[in-house]
Amino acid sequence: MLRRLLFLLLITLAVMFGVGCQRAEQNMKEKGSPPTTIEQGNEQGKEEAMWTFPLTGMPASEKTMQRVVAVMVNNYPTARPQSGLHKADIVYEALAEGDITRLLAIYQSEQPDVIGPVRSARDYFIQLSNGFHALYVCHGWSPEAQRLLQSGSVDHVNGLFYDGTLFWRDRTRKAPHNSYISFEHIKKGAEKNGYAFEEEVKPLPFFSNDLTRAVEATNIDVVYSKRSYAHVHYTYDGTKYVRSSGGKPTVDRETNTPIAVENVFVVEATHRIIDDYGRRDIDFTSGGNGYLFQKGTVQEVEWKNVEGRLLPYKSGAPLGFVPGKTWIQVVPNLKQVQYE
Repeated sequence: MLRRLLFLLLITLAVMFGVGCQRAEQNMKEKGSPPTTIEQGNEQGKEEAMWTFPLTGMPASEKTMQRVVAVMVNNYPTARPQSGLHKADIVYEALAEGDITRLLAIYQSEQPDVIGPVRSARDYFIQLSNGFHALYVCHGWSPEAQRLLQSGSVDHVNGLFYDGTLFWRDRTRKAPHNSYISFEHIKKGAEKNGYAFEEEVKPLPFFSNDLTRAVEATNIDVVYSKRSYAHVHYTYDGTKYVRSSGGKPTVDRETNTPIAVENVFVVEATHRIIDDYGRRDIDFTSGGNGYLFQKGTVQEVEWKNVEGRLLPYKSGAPLGFVPGKTWIQVVPNLKQVQYE
């Protein structure tokens, strides 16, 4: 009798358990199935993270920890065509002495084999480099730049002390327009001086701007003086702005690759002569007016110095860059810029 009662009890429990499971399953169907957990370790369910380069916004295969490198590049007519500019994420162009501009090439996403000709430092270019906590590379310096670099506050590699070792001279060109360096030699210079060559880089703002009220502009002229070699021109080809200077295409010396960028940012800044040699001081702290050229259009903008970086704003709101490369043209007066 006792066995019969135990048997009936077990059957009753089994039935109740089955009904409970059916109800639970029904509830799950009504409410939706729980998410499937994918283990990051196995090859079949592995999800690849999407990374981007911080100064171009372009896709990267992994998180990059390459420190920014800023190189002073000569733009004297006999220094053209230059080497390595096509791989720069950002290039600043600003006047040095007279009507000759100098270029500050900012590298992070790409590392060219050859960069140059490398030229001497100016203090306002060092300020721009510091906005990226860049390793600053130059060959020579002005008195103001010398004081700044020798203060110990700026990591730098100067060709004055590595001429013939890290830097080499191209015998087909005359000094001072013939000093070159490689990215590998820049790395060696960092190691020699105990500078970090890896660090996390704060990204630039990359997002879509409202271009519905922007004016069409597919040709841009930046005129630094009446001399033809000081004329810069950009033509929008439907995707990028293709650059020329002095009436000739701006190309890479080694590969003949044209310089073509997604953003052209023009900033108006106060210039003043500070010595008999004609050296300048440029005010990169006060902000001012500018033009932002993107996708074949132009917007009148303001620029602000945000932690050492020159960034575009409109009606007080920040604007984003189009993913890709950027050239920043610094002029004393926006009247030197024409577009159509």
